[in-house]
Amino acid sequence: MDQPPQHLDIDWTSCQAHGLCAELLPDHITLDEWGYPLVDAAPLPARTLKRARRAAADCPVLALRLAAA
Repeated sequence: MDQPPQHLDIDWTSCQAHGLCAELLPDHITLDEWGYPLVDAAPLPARTLKRARRAAADCPVLALRLAAA
């Protein structure tokens, strides 16, 4: 069974602009001038989901998560 499309979601109240997410997913996350992530709401390609899960799990404040698109 196919998994529904997923996108990245950021908890802005938790994010502290560490930038690790952009290091792990440079094709999908860039940083603004203050170091906060910029992400579009486009669904992630299936080939990226494993790295996206790792980025969410490795976020120092757990501000990044995968959500259904």
